[in-house]
Amino acid sequence: MGQLTDGVWTTARADTGSTDGAFERPDQQFRHWITSDGAPGPTGEGGFAAEPGRYHLYVSYACPWANRALFFRRLKGLEDLIGVSVVHPDMLAEGWEFRTDFDGATGDRVFGLPYLRDVYLRAAPEMTGRVTVPLLWDLQRDCIVSNESADIIRMFNGAFDGLTGNADDYWPENLRVAIAPVNERIYDTVNNGVYRAGFATSQSAYDAAARALFETLDWLEARLDRSRYLMGARATEADWRLFSTLVRFDPVYHTHFKCNRAWLREYPNLWAYARDLYQWPGIADEVRFDHIVRHYHYSQDNVNPHRIIPINPVLDWSEPHGRG
Repeated sequence: MGQLTDGVWTTARADTGSTDGAFERPDQQFRHWITSDGAPGPTGEGGFAAEPGRYHLYVSYACPWANRALFFRRLKGLEDLIGVSVVHPDMLAEGWEFRTDFDGATGDRVFGLPYLRDVYLRAAPEMTGRVTVPLLWDLQRDCIVSNESADIIRMFNGAFDGLTGNADDYWPENLRVAIAPVNERIYDTVNNGVYRAGFATSQSAYDAAARALFETLDWLEARLDRSRYLMGARATEADWRLFSTLVRFDPVYHTHFKCNRAWLREYPNLWAYARDLYQWPGIADEVRFDHIVRHYHYSQDNVNPHRIIPINPVLDWSEPHGRG
């Protein structure tokens, strides 16, 4: 897990830990917004209008943060408007690579570059920071729009509606105040919580992260006993943000990240709920378990030093979920 320092790639591990052994995720650097008319968004500068063919999305099928951007691209019918390049699942000494020797990895479809860092350097030659996915690129201005997945899914949710006619809204105004604390708890203790457990370098840091993770899973299990989705009868961004972690839980996080108090499939409501979301039209096509299992176990030699890929349980994600 290298990083750029003043535009130079270094294979030293990025500093993502605190003095007490707890994993800390750094903030993203690029935070512009695509809007329907190019007006400025909540952060960054304006000038990024929603136009067909103007933007390109760089992703990894293995990464949960990138996966949720793919979910929203599919949910909002943006496949013909926004192109995609998929990195190889292995993230080794050179970081994310555009190799094509793994099914589903596409290479860089825009510039033909060998590494994702080269795309970042095209926009910021003196950049210091981590090279992450998703990355949303503006082909017209030849620059990065955003590398913050939470922002990207909200852009996809509404900015292109006038072009696609797809008015499905996963961040409805009347639920935003209620969604915010749910998102916050899920991000802190589940989305990022599994990493805080898996990358902890002290017992106390691991114990705190694992305890908070399963307290929230218990809370979600009870919440989903009362409603089909987190906010009631309709799916919102809160559900898709959670799903990107749940779909990886049993194949990766349970064992690889020591989140092993229970399997996801031992939670009746959460397991059925995850299958419900997986079975939405087009979503299964964006979930590549081969990329997920390969990336975590082969790339993260600090957790799995011998890079042994487990056989994993066989789960039937197409089993009827019964949450009609």
